[in-house]
Amino acid sequence: MTIEANTAAGLTTEQLAEELAHVSTPDTLSTPFGDFEFFDGVPKPDSVQAIFDGLDLVRGITAFLNTVPGASLVAMRRGLRSVGVDSPDKIAYTDPRCTSTPIFLTPNTETTYGVTFLDLKAWGPTVIEAPPESLCVVDDFWFRYVTDMGIAGPDKGAGGKYLFLPPGYEGERPEGYYTYESPTFTNFVVIRALGGVPAIKQSRIYRLSDAATAPENTFVNIGEQAFNTVHSNDFSFFEEIAQLVAEEPTTALDPERAGTLASLGIRHDTPFAPDDRLRGILDNAAQIAAGMARATLYAARDPQSFRWEGSSWKEGFVGGSYEFLDDGARNLDARTLFHYAATVITPAMAHARVGAGSAYIYTAEDADGALLDGGETYTLTIPANAPAKNFWSIDAYDTQTRSLLQSTAYPAVSSLSEGVQAEDDGSHVLWFGPTAPAGKESNWIPTLPGKSWWPLLRLYGPLESWFDMTWRLPEITRQRA
Repeated sequence: MTIEANTAAGLTTEQLAEELAHVSTPDTLSTPFGDFEFFDGVPKPDSVQAIFDGLDLVRGITAFLNTVPGASLVAMRRGLRSVGVDSPDKIAYTDPRCTSTPIFLTPNTETTYGVTFLDLKAWGPTVIEAPPESLCVVDDFWFRYVTDMGIAGPDKGAGGKYLFLPPGYEGERPEGYYTYESPTFTNFVVIRALGGVPAIKQSRIYRLSDAATAPENTFVNIGEQAFNTVHSNDFSFFEEIAQLVAEEPTTALDPERAGTLASLGIRHDTPFAPDDRLRGILDNAAQIAAGMARATLYAARDPQSFRWEGSSWKEGFVGGSYEFLDDGARNLDARTLFHYAATVITPAMAHARVGAGSAYIYTAEDADGALLDGGETYTLTIPANAPAKNFWSIDAYDTQTRSLLQSTAYPAVSSLSEGVQAEDDGSHVLWFGPTAPAGKESNWIPTLPGKSWWPLLRLYGPLESWFDMTWRLPEITRQRA
């Protein structure tokens, strides 16, 4: 074989120099982590550690933003264990409804919930008997959807027996159950029944091996107990994630997120023991990432976040996908936004139907674009003919904890609130501030001077005017003296 010279015209000296510039690194590179020094593309010894510190910081930030869902459930389980809900046969519930005392991500004050965790490693195959006319959800420990039970589930609200199997299960799969194999041993169970507390107490959770003689469940009222279920925003966040990774099989998490965590020393079957250098970097990473998460929540930049053009009211589920998928790509900001503010993943929340389910919007600013200040007084008008088959409600939340604002036991007003006043045209004017305007107490939600707050509107059974956008919620208006 012969080698022939290339007779085509090559690059000029100037063009070649330009091409090399695109593939080269300068000898001094200024970065947010400081100046990195190189000798002809090779990091100088004095810069190597700074470069790796920067890499660890970036990966720590990425790990935080991408694993908020898992940390949220680790914290939820820890909080429930602190009040005695420490096994699957113990079910926490709020009677008559949740108050602002416990720290939960955006609970509402209108409905009664039951919550617990399955432990498929300790219990093996586990049965849940869902009560009739219920809205129940099971999510895995990484906060991924497993199934609905009840009205949105295969039993269609008739009630039914659901069997949950641990990952890799190879045993018997008996008939008579709606059967699901979970990717994780731990699973989050949420029970909501239209019949309230008595209906929730019809729920049963037991080992499959005890099906013939299942023991009674224990129900623990947590509505007014003080405890925390919200994940950390500092180094402790990574300890929460390390606990999850240690407990669950390696198949439970996708390789990319698992690889990011492994690069920080968080691996299955390996103790998480960062040295002082990495510990400090991860503490910084968590605080930076938490700030970024707060920006995605309170100051969203995705146009899909906004309910109406020119409005500050935002959607909690951006894009309408419970998996946060947008044309085959994961919307990472949407996932972080949702899980930093809320709990429970189900398609029923992402795809409300006319007259069924719930719709949610929120804001963190007033009509002038200013942040909401607990020392100021504001009004919000709920226009007439609100598109809610059942009722609407507004709850006020603490911007730090994303939990109910602790200005009163029930910082909320709904169309069903006792004494709530309507205007002559059927609208409702709501008031927010540290003191109630005279005669407006029934339409007032107290706020706390020195603290910000944010409201969330829920529409139970949203109607057609919600979906066709003909009903619009105006902005919150600050009242000036």
